Amino acid sequence: MPEQEERSGVRLTNLDQPLFADAGATKRDLVDYLEAVADRFVPVLAGRALSVVRVLRGQAPFVQKNLPAYAPESTRTLEVATQDGKRVVHYPVCDDRETLLWFANQRAVEYHPALFRGHDVDSASHLVLDVDPPAGTDSFARAVDGALLVRQALSAAGMDALVKTSGAKGVHVMVPLLPGQPVADVAAATRALAARAERIDPALATTAFVVEERGGRVFLDATRSGGATLAAAYSPRVRPGVPVSFPLAWDVLGEADPAGFTITSVPRLLGGADPWVALMPVPQQLDPALVEEGRAIPVARVAAMHEGKRRARARRAAEG
Repeated sequence: MPEQEERSGVRLTNLDQPLFADAGATKRDLVDYLEAVADRFVPVLAGRALSVVRVLRGQAPFVQKNLPAYAPESTRTLEVATQDGKRVVHYPVCDDRETLLWFANQRAVEYHPALFRGHDVDSASHLVLDVDPPAGTDSFARAVDGALLVRQALSAAGMDALVKTSGAKGVHVMVPLLPGQPVADVAAATRALAARAERIDPALATTAFVVEERGGRVFLDATRSGGATLAAAYSPRVRPGVPVSFPLAWDVLGEADPAGFTITSVPRLLGGADPWVALMPVPQQLDPALVEEGRAIPVARVAAMHEGKRRARARRAAEG
């Protein structure tokens, strides 16, 4: 087959080159996958500031946020100020198949949309808990156990969630939210949910942000709010075999093999289905008790930073 093709008006090049080391796939495989799932993947990305992870030949993977100057003029952007307000990022928006295929030709493997739509940075569309297991052969099974703790905490608060594989070794628990709820409230509720899940089984799960303090337990990451992004449903990942983040029903999560959802297998597994839409609960209002409880819980990253500085001062004092 030729090394150059055109699909949906997009010129594609070097299709038969390996995608990256250990991918077991070519750039053509990536293009074929994204073209096959575009009708389901583009709606996940549409209207949101997008960061991508690209893998160029001979280079390490890198995150790209600003749309390059050589991008097609038709590619829409969202100008979003950084949290410190010192600069503006010109994020691309992937609203159509043509833009998605252009990104594929740029060797963009991973797609990480913002949790807000458009410029509405203070209104997250989803509450997210990222369940990250410790290293080990049963790591995904541990992640599933951690996700089930989160589900228990959600159920007790009268809430429901969709679950998906992260495309790596973890699990994403996602609660769709009614619009108009401030990001600060979403962040507080997320911290409270993680703390409640941890209390259900502290031997299994932890909210400790510092890796050394987790003691081999599953990490319930409650920091995915505000300006954070998340690997989208149906996004490939830069991992051996090019796995895909895949939505699953709760009752089959424990039986799933995340390595089985890849750019070559997912189109066949999907058929004409769209589990991201079919399994997504209705948008929900945050439980005020969760928000109130979470306001008293320190932000994990900030607490870890202050603790690191405290320990450094203590070491310097001991050495001096």
